[in-house]
Amino acid sequence: MTAESVFSVANTTALVTWIVLALFQRRRWATDGVVIAVVSLFAVAYVAIIGPRWLGSQGNFSSLGAVSTLFSNPWLLLAGWIHYLAFDLLVGRWEARDAADRGISQWIVAPCLVLTFLFGPAGWLSYCVVRRFVGSGAKRTGSVA
Repeated sequence: MTAESVFSVANTTALVTWIVLALFQRRRWATDGVVIAVVSLFAVAYVAIIGPRWLGSQGNFSSLGAVSTLFSNPWLLLAGWIHYLAFDLLVGRWEARDAADRGISQWIVAPCLVLTFLFGPAGWLSYCVVRRFVGSGAKRTGSVA
């Protein structure tokens, strides 16, 4: 497989997983089954890509230019992208589960999930605002988070 074909498969997989998460936010099979399975698959792909390529790669994380050099390798750029896909899904999973615990409507959370899928931190921030002002404000179990 080429880096481009793996990219296409990863993107399609992420998109389908986000759709499942948005539609079935309150279902454990979606949050704990589908999302965790896909993130685990992404983690395996990430390790398989990074493992054989990291030591011989040009660039590092010491400056923006060095990161640019590192990501000039399409496989390492792909690994970085898979990293984003996996962590954004984990954030979306947390948003969905936290909203369910707080009694926040799925309709209110859905736009936050879309933002998290498309713009990561902006979606998380939007959910944090929603979390602060909508719902019970504390988990139904009585704990404060």
